[in-house]
Amino acid sequence: MTTADQKVERAANKLQQLANQLAGEGGVKAKLAEPLAEDADLIRKMKPSLIKARAKGDAPKNQKPGRPTLAPSSPQLGKRPKPKGGAGPKPCRVRGVAPAAGTFLARRIRWRRHAHPRD
Repeated sequence: MTTADQKVERAANKLQQLANQLAGEGGVKAKLAEPLAEDADLIRKMKPSLIKARAKGDAPKNQKPGRPTLAPSSPQLGKRPKPKGGAGPKPCRVRGVAPAAGTFLARRIRWRRHAHPRD
């Protein structure tokens, strides 16, 4: 166990002790004891060595049955569909052609008005 794991374990133990103390007092404090105990379990799952093992894909061996891990062991979504090619014109082509087409159209209209002037 590394020093970082020991520090995380100490913090979780202190939180668990506080939860046990509050549970014994009763009243509103006892209601806060259960979430604090759950937080202590969560902090224990956040040990750097366990996080490293989960990142590598190794499941933690000391997990109690029925308790979920922090992160799923496999992706939750299926494979993404590949985008279909030819769904429309590419945006860079539209941005390049639009000003040229507008300029051409404006000059064409201006030329036609010059050919047929109004009195």
